[in-house]
Amino acid sequence: MIIAGIDYSMRSPSICIFNGPYNKSFSFDKCTFHFLTDTKRYANFFLQNIYGENFSSWDGETERYKSISDWAIEKIIGCDQVALEGYSYGSTGKVFHIAENTGILKYKIFNLGIPLDVVAPSVIKKLATGKGNADKDLIHQFFEEETSYNLKEIITPKKTKVDNPVSDIIDSFYICKFLYKQIREANLSS
Repeated sequence: MIIAGIDYSMRSPSICIFNGPYNKSFSFDKCTFHFLTDTKRYANFFLQNIYGENFSSWDGETERYKSISDWAIEKIIGCDQVALEGYSYGSTGKVFHIAENTGILKYKIFNLGIPLDVVAPSVIKKLATGKGNADKDLIHQFFEEETSYNLKEIITPKKTKVDNPVSDIIDSFYICKFLYKQIREANLSS
C-alpha cells in the first residue's frame, strides 16, 4: 500500500508518502517526505527521508499553480490513495489564490484516478495532539514525542518558533497517518 498525505500551500507544500502494509504500524521511518521552499538552505536532504526542493520559477499566478501541482503530481504517481488537508475557514489573505491553487491539484488527482480524501485541519490536529485547535508548537511537541525527531532543530535551528517548512512536514505526516488509520480500520472490519 502506497499512500500520501499532502499539506498543500503556495509557500511551503509538503507531501508524506507511506509505503507499507496496512496491517503493520505507521511510522516516520516508513515515510518519505518532500517539500518545496524558496529558502535555499532548506532545499536539501535531511535525515534519511526528507527532501527539500526550491520552487521552479514562474511568471504569473496560473503558471505558479501549475508548477506546484506538477511537482505534487510527480511525487504521488503510483499512490493508491491520497489525503489532502482541507481549507482552514479562519484563513485570511489570499484565500482565493489558495483555493485556485488547490483546485488545480484536485483536478489533476481526479484525472489520475487516485482516490482523494479531504480532511479538516481540526481533525488532523486532534489526531496529533488530542486537541482540535492545537498550535504548531504543540503539534511539533507531540510529533517529537512520537518519532524522537526534533525537526525544528534539525531543519530550522535558527528559528525560535516552529514554522515552515517544519510545520508543513509534520502536518503532512499526520494527514498521511489519518489516511492510514482509515484504510486500516476499513480493511480490518471487512
